[in-house]
Amino acid sequence: MMTVRRSSVFPASADEIFRRLQRLDTLQYIAAPLATFSPTGETPPDGELRWEAGKTFAFRLRLFGVIPLGDHVIRVLEFGDRPYAIFTRESNPSVPTWNHRIELSALDADRTRYTDDVEIGAGWKTPLIWLWAWFFYGHRQRKWIRILTRER
Repeated sequence: MMTVRRSSVFPASADEIFRRLQRLDTLQYIAAPLATFSPTGETPPDGELRWEAGKTFAFRLRLFGVIPLGDHVIRVLEFGDRPYAIFTRESNPSVPTWNHRIELSALDADRTRYTDDVEIGAGWKTPLIWLWAWFFYGHRQRKWIRILTRER
């Protein structure tokens, strides 16, 4: 197993970021174009994913939007708004272990430290997947900052 840990300071309140974490369009925006996620089941018309502990979600995962990687399954183990923390056990055919923790720490009313902590296990592919994930989570955090800045 290897772990990727990336943190950034986001220009928004923890409440705003936590609300946006629950939207499918946010997930799709911050992941693109490195990865695309399409739900395998129905999504509510308002786009809310309704994350909560005990729920499982499945998405068709494509690398760079074109290379199919099969279904990516997300099992929500923790989803708390005080303190803000989300912990999921995720997997897909290429990466059997992708345990993802997101932590939000309010620095003040308009700034939040956002941390992605991801444990990866993919056998001999683990170092390569770790390298991709390190870039991917940096990309996601830059996209987060872009969306939060653009809408201010």
